[in-house]
Amino acid sequence: MKKIAILVMLSLLCGRGALAASWSEKLGELTDFVVEDIKDIRCMHRYDVYVPFYAWHNRLFYDREHLDKYNEHAWGFGLGMSHYNAEHTWSGIYAMGFKDSNSYLETYFGYARQWNWTAGSHDEWRAGIGYTLGLTQRHEYAYIPVPLPLPLIGVGYKRLNLQAAYVPGIKNDGNVLFVFSRFEF
Repeated sequence: MKKIAILVMLSLLCGRGALAASWSEKLGELTDFVVEDIKDIRCMHRYDVYVPFYAWHNRLFYDREHLDKYNEHAWGFGLGMSHYNAEHTWSGIYAMGFKDSNSYLETYFGYARQWNWTAGSHDEWRAGIGYTLGLTQRHEYAYIPVPLPLPLIGVGYKRLNLQAAYVPGIKNDGNVLFVFSRFEF
């Protein structure tokens, strides 16, 4: 995080051309990193089952009319592959489908990375933060894939994990905490 802040500050000091080049370079590095991580997942993986189950609509951003009509029981199912590296960082690729806020099918296909802190005699407990990058498909967009990068948090014990992503938004749209469980095989 400090490196990113320093790069942004240096880029701003060096002018617009340097800023554009720096961001383009960093985006290329991130893309290369994600591609390599996905290759690692495919080679050294375990299988995961996802069970989405809750979509909490942030009460600070919704009026009662919308809250009354929205579904918060986002039941669904998903499958994925993932791995942990030596630093306990989890990475995964996955696909899941679930009931959205309007009770229609929504799908999400993505890549995720979560940096974890561990505890316990065999690092059985974990908590972490990260991100997910993916494509979602929703009824109101005629199921056309839409990119949706999201922040991610999670806690886990042995092979059971509880994770959540926050969908930012505006008044009466977005601002949803999407909660799902993940079981590692």
